[in-house]
Amino acid sequence: MFTKGGPVMYLLLATSIAVTVIGIERLRFYSYVDSGSENFLHDLRGRLHAQNLQDVLIYCRQEQNCLSEVAASGISAAINGENVENALNIAYEDIAMKLRARLNYLSMIVTLSPLLGLLGTIAGMIESFNIFSLQAGQPLAITGGIGEALIATATGLCVAIFALIVHTYFVQKLDEMLAKLDKTTALVRSAL
Repeated sequence: MFTKGGPVMYLLLATSIAVTVIGIERLRFYSYVDSGSENFLHDLRGRLHAQNLQDVLIYCRQEQNCLSEVAASGISAAINGENVENALNIAYEDIAMKLRARLNYLSMIVTLSPLLGLLGTIAGMIESFNIFSLQAGQPLAITGGIGEALIATATGLCVAIFALIVHTYFVQKLDEMLAKLDKTTALVRSAL
């Protein structure tokens, strides 16, 4: 069935592999940066009010999530007499950029896959019409090209649907992480 879809199927295979690889990488990354973030946010609130900034900074640097990185940047700036607002904004933007990485590729694949399927459709239809003009009266030869066209279209739509689901999931995770980052920066700003 794969070979019946024509040469476009190789491009569609490459896009589906890309979606899978990006999905796995983003899942691992989001799991890493989000690990323990709820507990950290809760603990940070108490520590900012109960401990000195040096101890809170040590606590932030021991944690391994994106919230601790942002909080550590703001607290470190406060300890060193630097601009806390700038430090928080720079750290926030750096983390946000890392969280958004590769999501545009997923969005592009959502759009590209149906277009590749349509390209396969057009190629199959052209083949059908070439056969039609050369071998009039042979319906099986003509329908072979139409079958190729339909396989490519269906595969392109399947890849697009898969990519759309993966993209939507990670955009939701991105929004959740950005909301947590907003809470962290607001907490550090109010405490300093």
